[in-house]
Amino acid sequence: MGQKVFISEADEYLFGQGTHYEIYEKLGAHPSEENGKKGYFFAVWAPNAADVHVIGSFNNWDETAHQLKRTKTGNIWTGFVPGVGIGQLYKYLITTPEGKKLYKADPYANFAELRPGNASRTTDLSGFKWTDSKWYESIKGKEITRQPLAIYECHIGSWMKHPDGTEDGFYTYRQFADRIVEYLKEMKYTHVELIGIAEHPFDGSWGYQVTGYYAPTARYGEPSDFMYLVNKLHKNNIGVILDWVPAHFATDEFGLACFDGQCIYEHPDPRKGEHPDWGTKIFNLEKPEVKNFLIANALFWIRKFHVDGLRVDAVASMLYLDYGKKDGQWIPNKYGENKNLEAIEFFKHLNSVVRGTYPEVLTIAEESTAWPKVTAPPEEGGLGFAYKWNMGWMHDFCEYMKLDPYFRQGAHYMMTFAMSYNSSEKYILPLSHDEVVHLKCSMVEKMPGYKVDKYANLRVGYTYMFGHSGKKLLFMGQDFGQEREWSEKRELDWYLLENELNRGMKDYVGELLKIYRKYPALYEVDDDWGGFEWINADDKERSTYSFYRRAIDGRDNILFVLNMTPVERKGFMVGVPFAGTYTKILDSAEKKYGGVGSNVETKIEAVAGLCDYKDYSITLDLPPYGAEVFVFQNPELEPVKKTTARKTTKKATTKTTKTTKKK
Repeated sequence: MGQKVFISEADEYLFGQGTHYEIYEKLGAHPSEENGKKGYFFAVWAPNAADVHVIGSFNNWDETAHQLKRTKTGNIWTGFVPGVGIGQLYKYLITTPEGKKLYKADPYANFAELRPGNASRTTDLSGFKWTDSKWYESIKGKEITRQPLAIYECHIGSWMKHPDGTEDGFYTYRQFADRIVEYLKEMKYTHVELIGIAEHPFDGSWGYQVTGYYAPTARYGEPSDFMYLVNKLHKNNIGVILDWVPAHFATDEFGLACFDGQCIYEHPDPRKGEHPDWGTKIFNLEKPEVKNFLIANALFWIRKFHVDGLRVDAVASMLYLDYGKKDGQWIPNKYGENKNLEAIEFFKHLNSVVRGTYPEVLTIAEESTAWPKVTAPPEEGGLGFAYKWNMGWMHDFCEYMKLDPYFRQGAHYMMTFAMSYNSSEKYILPLSHDEVVHLKCSMVEKMPGYKVDKYANLRVGYTYMFGHSGKKLLFMGQDFGQEREWSEKRELDWYLLENELNRGMKDYVGELLKIYRKYPALYEVDDDWGGFEWINADDKERSTYSFYRRAIDGRDNILFVLNMTPVERKGFMVGVPFAGTYTKILDSAEKKYGGVGSNVETKIEAVAGLCDYKDYSITLDLPPYGAEVFVFQNPELEPVKKTTARKTTKKATTKTTKTTKKK
């Protein structure tokens, strides 16, 4: 006998309280058995409906064949349809009290018809055999902020097209798995972040206007195929992060908008329920059932598909009631402020449940303002995220790197400013898809100068990124010097790897990733001055930067010396903290990476003498657009002491403080 699925009074009560964290097991369409007959149990939240029928390929879309019944509360409609099998299309026909008929896809469906179709499709998530237990053993109990995190942001449909010549040219989840695993392992990324996985009708939205929150998109296959992808990534020690969009949803008539004839997922007042700039609806977080829909959805992806993290899109748009709105387009909260009190409580609730249940799971806020305590625990007044995207760092980095070297001295402190607030949150440094679209240019095309200069600029820029405090994220293609802007309509320009500069860039980023993962100094202490120290933050006349990262145990500290101009600096002296040997582990000017060549020795002995307020120094010929990285030991093996005090020269402190005030 099969299992009978039904909605109990307890289910309804918990859902009404917003705390039914497994509501996806009851709402939606689920295999069931009643009176010895197999079929599917259907359940939908439609409190304002006058009548609800389920119509589909199993009843020839007969609008009278299968009427659902109200539960005791009157908010949920349920029914069992015998004979329904896997893979059949269906919709809910909702009749409003005014007699209007609405044809809606299932909000809790686990599979959908491939666009341009928009019906839901029956499926069964229970049959997949997971074999990723070793992955979970490897991450269990680890403090996530002390681990390396290097994320490859990827859009499956445009990463690589299938050579079969079909119209879309999509690889399936399974085909993609075989190819992406090979690439990620070669490059040494720790995680992949997949965008556009939840079902969405329009390719051009990149998956940020969702209609199927509980369904992996059918563009690349079935739910079991997506499970295969995650499972294979885990078996190859690669974590999986999904872009997740609780801020807004698509307005398509078959979706959540005006679902039962009234606004049950969105706020009925457009000043609270609509994004005027985006043309989307805003979830009504005042309703427990809507909060339950979203929080259960986050848990759904973790439990059913084994994802390791959720990057939460557009957090700022949720926290501020006036985000993207003009006067008269928004309503202040009860205190007359622009803070969204319901969104604040939602994030605290979300992170308490998700991270309280799964401490190894990453919740990442794409938050672009100075909102405080995004990554602080809720009990300390924070929102509870594991990480926040450092959008300020990203903006300053891109603006500085776009400058002609002649003007960089006037913008020198754009590159140091992020360290002045680094300890306020746990950050990820993102160079994401948003930075390489809409005429912003690809990363390499942002760089000034001739072609060879562009690549040299980007190599030194990436070195700064990997040396800087904070976890790392790169969008696909930017690690080999994709020259065209990203478009979801075409694959990356893999043919560029036939060129020496692009092969060199790919190899260089691969070496950066290898070094990043090898040396704990680069990731153990990312949110405190105990893991980072400026050597010279103030050499604006020559546009150079020098700093080092410290390991907790005092071993294998990493020194970075960067030249942001095309001028070679012969006899360049760098202050260093200790006597001993400084061993070069990376040189961006080497010819194998596309550089001009370098005369920097592999091993340099520090000599005594005051330099950059340090008691020792090393001397090297710093190449044009050169990034030199060295490993060295603390001879006393003094462990890092956690501190919030800035460790830098008096000169650097003074000048950076002035810059901070200007900001």
